[in-house]
Amino acid sequence: MPMHMQLVAITLDCPDPLVLAAFYEQATGLELHPKSDADFAGRGCGPSARTASEVPQQLHICFKIEGDLEEAEARLLKLGAGKPDHQPHGDKARVLTDPVGHPFCIIRR
Repeated sequence: MPMHMQLVAITLDCPDPLVLAAFYEQATGLELHPKSDADFAGRGCGPSARTASEVPQQLHICFKIEGDLEEAEARLLKLGAGKPDHQPHGDKARVLTDPVGHPFCIIRR
């Protein structure tokens, strides 16, 4: 029988965890963990941020969205996301970056 694994947290290195946490709070609606501070800021079952270490961590996050992909992209760009020129998924998804450069995708459900 295969082992069941459930994703419970994602941690991203960044210069200012509270600023990055605010971006993901606005983007996802997940509330800031009450013990968040300038060294580590957490979200409920979503991306968390910590002060960058000497060897930074990097990963790619994907979010499924309801509704129009272009509207979701526009909202995230207004919140501070970036959009790389290279978009490998055509009309199915968009690759964006959070305010400190971590890549993530938004995918239509």
